Amino acid sequence: MDMIAVENLPDAPMPVIRVGDTELSEADIAKETPFHPASSLADAQLNAVRALVVRELLAQRAAMLGLTTGHSDDDDQALATLLERELNVPEPDEPACRRYFDTHRERFSEPTRLRVRHILLPAAPEDAKARDAHYRLGEKLLKELGKHPERFTELAQRHSACPSKDEGGELGWLTSGQTVAELDQALQRLPVGLHDRPLASRYGWHLISIDERHERKPLPYAQVANHVHHSLREESTRHALRQYLLALEKEFGVQGFSLDQDPIEGSGNRRSDIGL
Repeated sequence: MDMIAVENLPDAPMPVIRVGDTELSEADIAKETPFHPASSLADAQLNAVRALVVRELLAQRAAMLGLTTGHSDDDDQALATLLERELNVPEPDEPACRRYFDTHRERFSEPTRLRVRHILLPAAPEDAKARDAHYRLGEKLLKELGKHPERFTELAQRHSACPSKDEGGELGWLTSGQTVAELDQALQRLPVGLHDRPLASRYGWHLISIDERHERKPLPYAQVANHVHHSLREESTRHALRQYLLALEKEFGVQGFSLDQDPIEGSGNRRSDIGL
């Protein structure tokens, strides 16, 4: 997991945050922040604060009910017992599952599949000279492949910086999310055949040939019923947990932060996270 170095955290003091009578110190927040990677340090700190507030609310409720023993090793079990006892998650029935399926058909479909070959001409994003030179090389190779498509394997083995060169550039069958985002987005829009321009990614330029394309295919309810039930149960659990935590926030009081100011969501694997 990518972590944020503690020494790189911003120097600006955090606002005073209290959960009931317990204050979250800057040291607590700084210690937690590296375990919540985000697009900025401010967002990482926000996620860390949220995780600490959530855990403290649950800990105070567990203590109120006499579920804690005072031993830190038992904390996780106490919180699990608390949620099992107090979190009310309705079990989805068949009509609810079918309604969920009807309104989320895209989730329960066989994704678009592409059989792809490529030649990677490497160049770092900041290396303008290499990117320009390899773009021009890519155009030259594409011109040759337009005349002699049977040379793809040969040219991949000679020029590609991807391990797939040993297989003639074969990437096999790909679905969305199986390659870098910038290339993945382009692939989803391309028709079958050799693309006429090099495609950019953080690794350089890709010469792409899509040999087969199988479009997204809706699946029948009977085939995905268990998946639908599981997805709806998870969504219901997240909703119930959110409402439960907001009720605890109101009961115990939180100063300097509000769980309702941003969506409550999991952002790491620290024990202070509870998977929202």
